[in-house]
Amino acid sequence: MMPLSEYEQRVLDQLEHDLGQDQSLHRAMNRSSRTPTRVIVGIAGVVAGLGVVIAGVATQLPLVGIAGFALMAGFALWILLGSSKPEESAPAAPRTPQSSGPASAPKAPRNNKDFMQRFEERFDRRRDNNEF
Repeated sequence: MMPLSEYEQRVLDQLEHDLGQDQSLHRAMNRSSRTPTRVIVGIAGVVAGLGVVIAGVATQLPLVGIAGFALMAGFALWILLGSSKPEESAPAAPRTPQSSGPASAPKAPRNNKDFMQRFEERFDRRRDNNEF
């Protein structure tokens, strides 16, 4: 594996710094609702649904197979989409700068340009300087 050049190391450090400063990204990454208990119960439900589907095929009763499939799909969606922590939805609500309070005041100049604008500017600079 090749070591990073000085320029690549600076860019990587800058990206890490920018990602570390993005509080909304940090909150989103910590907002996991897939607790181990939820996953285990969900997998057991999917396996039980598969058993019901197999029972429906063995008994040649299509309604039993359909019910088993619905059970499997329901548990899979419950694992993937459901939230087990009701307090998690509350912190995501304040998105306006006015409600974030004085703690975000020092960061205001930094947030004048969003991530994509800064990314595009860096890309244009690299392209103009043939640094690819």
